[in-house]
Amino acid sequence: MRKLNNEELSRLTVEGFKQADKMPIVVVLDQVRSSNNIGSVFRTSDALLIKKICLCGITATPPDKEIHKTALGAENSVAWSYFQTTEEAVEELRKDGYTIIAIEQVEGSIALNEFIPDPNEKLALIFGNEVKGVQQDVVNRCDKTIEIPQFGTKHSFNIAVSAGIVLWDLVNKIKQR
Repeated sequence: MRKLNNEELSRLTVEGFKQADKMPIVVVLDQVRSSNNIGSVFRTSDALLIKKICLCGITATPPDKEIHKTALGAENSVAWSYFQTTEEAVEELRKDGYTIIAIEQVEGSIALNEFIPDPNEKLALIFGNEVKGVQQDVVNRCDKTIEIPQFGTKHSFNIAVSAGIVLWDLVNKIKQR
């Protein structure tokens, strides 16, 4: 077994990425304070051909040295926009026909493994602050909530880990349809 070098991976160029068909998914970062987490979400979004990232509130925006450190340039390929509030992003996405989904532990949430996306549906996935999660006012505006089942003593994942788990799972489910 031999590891492949970068040239053998046949990756898209930044321009190729921008022109490629994307997954019908927008990521919304609600008050995420760590630039390293933001950069990781950019990198994951690039890897999975996510349409766009909405950066809201205190969430840092590119160009940012710490975002770049973990994004490794994905902040240049993945489309993004900034909103003063997450509520503004939610309202714009709703007008654009997105189903708004918070990734949060709430009453009546759907377990990720049980959630089956409609192939004709555009999804806006909201990931919250590292300590407080998705703001309650934002949760109140959502159509659905998804929860990642957990089995240990801890009650949450790091936001970058949560984004990786949820995005990979949903992209995989969408591609299988």
